[in-house]
Amino acid sequence: MATRALAPPLAPRFGRGRLVEGLGRLRAWRRQLGLAVPAAVVLAGLLVVAVAPALFTAVDPAAISLRERLRSPSAGHPFGTDEFGRDVWSRVVHGSRISLVVGLASTLLGAVVGGLVGLLSGYVGGKTDLLSQRFMDIMQALPVLVLALVLAAALGPSLTNAIIAISVPIIPRAARVIRASVLTIRELTYIEAASALGVRHARIAFLHILPNTVGPFVVLITAQLGGSILVEAALSFLGLGIPEPYPSWGRMLSIAAAEYAQKAPWLVIWPGLAISLAVFGTNLLGDALRDTLDPRLRGR
Repeated sequence: MATRALAPPLAPRFGRGRLVEGLGRLRAWRRQLGLAVPAAVVLAGLLVVAVAPALFTAVDPAAISLRERLRSPSAGHPFGTDEFGRDVWSRVVHGSRISLVVGLASTLLGAVVGGLVGLLSGYVGGKTDLLSQRFMDIMQALPVLVLALVLAAALGPSLTNAIIAISVPIIPRAARVIRASVLTIRELTYIEAASALGVRHARIAFLHILPNTVGPFVVLITAQLGGSILVEAALSFLGLGIPEPYPSWGRMLSIAAAEYAQKAPWLVIWPGLAISLAVFGTNLLGDALRDTLDPRLRGR
């Protein structure tokens, strides 16, 4: 009888406790992902604009009209026109594709190559680790922009060369991050057990260690993406990035900043805001993912 009398009150308490626990977890995730939501919205908007620019403008970004040159923003030209009469709104919209393609491609290329170097260095160890890390030290000693400028000047201005020039400075940073994770993971018990059972080293490295570095790898990509977009803009600003007639935010600034910044400020404001928005969104997303995936920061 006592058991029957106590049974009904326990069920609601158990259910209420599970509900409170679930709500607590949701609040914790909302706090951790609070920065990721606006960043994801910004990046999603930029990706939509880059993938389907025709949805936002039907004007050819390379169409020249000297009678419409240096027009201030109006209904026909929301962002005005440049010194050749080209629609600035159309060029900003189409320029998002160039900036995001170069940023994503260079970041992924540098992160993948650097990740493989870090995996090999951390897992093999010994002289391989020593030599590879000293080479990474040499590369990392040079500032990112200086190294990218040297490579871009040597390779020449083109889309492919810009991606290569921006990806190379990312390699040592990716190698350091992945190597640090590999050094920790390879000492775990299940790695020692797999090695004792005679599992091949390549299988251990790529199937047991590499998947556990996905968290730092994702954070690395999002953190470096904004810097890659900024470096591409700097290279295009100096004439070493994307050549004409491709619309690029950095090249739009380089052409307008020196001569037209005072009498046509819209030529500088809109590309600059586009670059700032893209870099802000990627950096914000990288910070949010770092706070979420790093167990040392979850309690803060």
